[in-house]
Amino acid sequence: MPDRPLILVVNDDGITAPGIVALAEAAMEFGEVVVVAPDSPQSGMGHAVTIGNILRMEAVNFPVAGVVAHSTTGTPVDCVKLAIHRILHRKPDLVLSGINHGSNSSINVIYSGTMSAAVEGAVEGIPSVGFSLLDHAKTADFSAAQQAVKRIVPQVLEHGLPNGTCLNVNVPKLPWSEIQGIKVCRQSAGYWEEAFEERQTPGGATYYWMSGKFTNPDHGEDTDEWALEHGYISVVPTHFDLTAHHAIARLNQWEWA
Repeated sequence: MPDRPLILVVNDDGITAPGIVALAEAAMEFGEVVVVAPDSPQSGMGHAVTIGNILRMEAVNFPVAGVVAHSTTGTPVDCVKLAIHRILHRKPDLVLSGINHGSNSSINVIYSGTMSAAVEGAVEGIPSVGFSLLDHAKTADFSAAQQAVKRIVPQVLEHGLPNGTCLNVNVPKLPWSEIQGIKVCRQSAGYWEEAFEERQTPGGATYYWMSGKFTNPDHGEDTDEWALEHGYISVVPTHFDLTAHHAIARLNQWEWA
């Protein structure tokens, strides 16, 4: 009997986050699950890797029977690298990241530790998917997101993904019965209008607290933001090639000499 698919599950909310438990539970249906996650929240770390500090790692008990789990002091991308090179007995067949508390649609994808872990899987040539739920609450209901996992994972295992490409999946904050479907989209051209509030510590030292408002001037009906606003699960194919291919011809017209 052939081995079941080996599935690496990671996140950026940390090893104790309920979202990673929900993801591991859903993934168990499709293969052998190994969890490697940060020992503390790492949201907003993007594709950071640890190069100036040591990395620690330890086996931990995980609340899903049959799941082997490790926590690390590193970033989400560190978790993928450590898993592939030090923990797993072979390269995984699939990398799943999440389920994140909060959206990773539109511009959020470039800041997201959740999606950077999925992108790192794609860098390694492994089909990879990042899952996010549009709910920041500690009591968030992940059941609809789990249903999304159970529909998307078998498709990825069967068909694979284009080289260098992962999937960015966002799930609206709705009961499964109210989800309108799954829509393949492009990334919306939204952005954050940021502000930095100046504050004082009790000792009189100045510090700054970042806040922001998400703005989306992109009203296309083929975007992830449109899909989520209309009750769809958005699926955006995402790749790590950041080349602006459309700009090459224009730049070649410049007088470089």
